[in-house]
Amino acid sequence: MALLCRKDIDNHIEVKLELDEEDITKVESKGTYENIKDYILDKYGLKVSMLYIAQIKRKCGLELGENYNKSKKDNQVVPECPKEKEDAIMDTLKAFGMIVQEG
Repeated sequence: MALLCRKDIDNHIEVKLELDEEDITKVESKGTYENIKDYILDKYGLKVSMLYIAQIKRKCGLELGENYNKSKKDNQVVPECPKEKEDAIMDTLKAFGMIVQEG
């Protein structure tokens, strides 16, 4: 909040705000598709596609952005995410705080 006026410019108030490492915003705690892919490659040695990540995010009820690369084919075949990669993606979403860990 600021009050702008032309009175005495030498008077001011300093505000110091200290944040802990745990004080992160919701946006900062989200993993991007690239961060998720890198995490899975480093931890599991698996390469996952953005399609697979999106499938699992949808399965968890997470919000997805608009897909501008939509196919124009009527009978498009979409591969399903293998169980091993699904488990790795789920673990990564938990690690990034995007879904709550069960139990």
